[in-house]
Amino acid sequence: MPAGQPLKIALCVGQALENASVTLRVWMDEQETLLPMQVEREEQGALFCVTFNVTKTPGLMWYYFKLELPDGTVCYYGGESGEGRCCASEPPAYQVTVYDPAFETPRWFRESVMYQIFPDRFCRAGDHTKALEYHQSLGRSPRVHEDWGELPQYLPEQGQPHYMPDDFFLGDIKGIAEKVDYLRSFGIGCVYLNPVFESRSNHRYDTADYRKVDPLLGTNEEFEALCETLKSNGMRLMLDGVFSHTGADSLYFNKYGHYPSLGAYQSEKSPYREWYRFDGGDYKSWWNFPELPEVNELSPEYMDFVMGGSNSLIDYWAKLGVSNWRLDVADELPDEFIMRMRARLKEIDPEAVLLGEVWEDASIKEAYGVRRQYVQGKALDSVMNYPFQKGVLAYFRNEWDAYSLNDMLQTLRERYPKPFYYSVMNLLSSHDVVRAITALGGAPDRDTLTREQQAQYQLRPGQLQLAKARFLAATALQMALPGVPSIYYGDEAGLTGMADPFNRGTYPWGHEDEELLENVRKLSLARSQYSALRAGFCTMAALGPDVMAVLRFTFEGRDAFDFEAPEDMALCLVNRSTLPVHLRLNKNELNEGPDGELPVDFAGNWVDVVSGRSYFCREDIFEAVLPSCSALLLIKEK
Repeated sequence: MPAGQPLKIALCVGQALENASVTLRVWMDEQETLLPMQVEREEQGALFCVTFNVTKTPGLMWYYFKLELPDGTVCYYGGESGEGRCCASEPPAYQVTVYDPAFETPRWFRESVMYQIFPDRFCRAGDHTKALEYHQSLGRSPRVHEDWGELPQYLPEQGQPHYMPDDFFLGDIKGIAEKVDYLRSFGIGCVYLNPVFESRSNHRYDTADYRKVDPLLGTNEEFEALCETLKSNGMRLMLDGVFSHTGADSLYFNKYGHYPSLGAYQSEKSPYREWYRFDGGDYKSWWNFPELPEVNELSPEYMDFVMGGSNSLIDYWAKLGVSNWRLDVADELPDEFIMRMRARLKEIDPEAVLLGEVWEDASIKEAYGVRRQYVQGKALDSVMNYPFQKGVLAYFRNEWDAYSLNDMLQTLRERYPKPFYYSVMNLLSSHDVVRAITALGGAPDRDTLTREQQAQYQLRPGQLQLAKARFLAATALQMALPGVPSIYYGDEAGLTGMADPFNRGTYPWGHEDEELLENVRKLSLARSQYSALRAGFCTMAALGPDVMAVLRFTFEGRDAFDFEAPEDMALCLVNRSTLPVHLRLNKNELNEGPDGELPVDFAGNWVDVVSGRSYFCREDIFEAVLPSCSALLLIKEK
């Protein structure tokens, strides 16, 4: 609910309880209010209602119902989402997320398909001789893979106690620029790059210079040219910002004296000293990794460096063409830091996007004893939707049924403000999790295998075939749901891999699974071509333990945000079972949620975007046979 707006809550009870006295218990920030509810109608039981204005301050509000019968019996009704239950004592409480009424997210982002690239592993095009010499001049020893297709290094170098991520395949900015037509063929609207700033590692989460593209990737001028090329092809770039820590081997900390600057480790007189937390001669490091000294994000000097005006870091990169950022470990950044950064970004570019790495339900996320304000309108525009990723994979792996998946999807929808919900990054893979095809093939938990076992792990042919079928069906569901679907580079081509670093293999140019790639392309293009999928109203339901349905639609020139849109309808039907399902879907089964009572007309011809097969519906019941482990993404012909 937008802050300060009237909210009506109703409870329908059967005839046995129609003489009860019903009270709504509401609380927020430990402030409790008891609101008597009045009978509004008495047909087949009673409908008790109460209307009140929600708080003017964004935050979380909770409620449940107390029923007292004439004989003095008391019961309670509550739940976390959807249908609740009666309890003899205090029940679970429903959540209302109260958010800033002015909260908006950029339409271009909500309607995009995202493509995530780990820069070292996507495409190699440039000459890296001078860049290698530059890193060597700083006392580093980058190891270069001559074979683009070999495994990333995962064992310590001979004579070293620990594995160091200092092996490079030399993917670069020029390589990305060469593949712009490839990205455009999927209808991509946002390209998200893992860190590109100078660093000693291949993952570059140990920033050495925030204002410089790593020479192994290219130059700032090449980066600026990439931004221009993407823009001219209808795409925007998103950078990965690592602001909770830097590298020990950096311009700012300079632990090893490789840089000419006076680093914080070297002297209390360093201009960067206040960025870090020192205790005598020791310093605080991120998760006790000494190569990652932790930053004091609220240090005035550091805040000013990142976002303090026209000379700040985010202003610098905006001038080169990018004002969209993904915040690494957002839960380790104070809300004040995040909100100030978003405010500055919106001053620079009202269409800028600030996305956070959050692994849980962002509305109730707590970190370091504080409930975070991510969804309330002044912090983040979006988060990485890991609950989606976990739930969808669990459904296809038969660990969840469709009812559990639907409950999770409906709960997020209830708890996230609409602008936020339509902007969440719906991913199936990322650089931090086992690749989707490997996970969907039945791979064991990553923590049960050693690195050597993960390096050797491969799906058997039957497992791989099943995994690809599941992945394609999961992609159809991903493209059908509200949010920003994200393709992790190489997944569309059949790339597999266990956990880091095996989920960061090279894109298999020339060795793609062409059938899978072409089918993913069709699904992704449908998302970008049809207004119903980009911005439509949405209803969804579990039609049995194995079958999910999602309906998206616009009508009368309106979409979910009341923009002008052509009338479109899209229907996604998913069968995760190993057996075919004969489905008869009545449109009235898709009635849950705020869009459930809007008018839709099933009658007409529907075409599956992957196979091109037509399905004709005469009235309000759609009938089809869903093959085993498959999905249909159907567009209704006009």
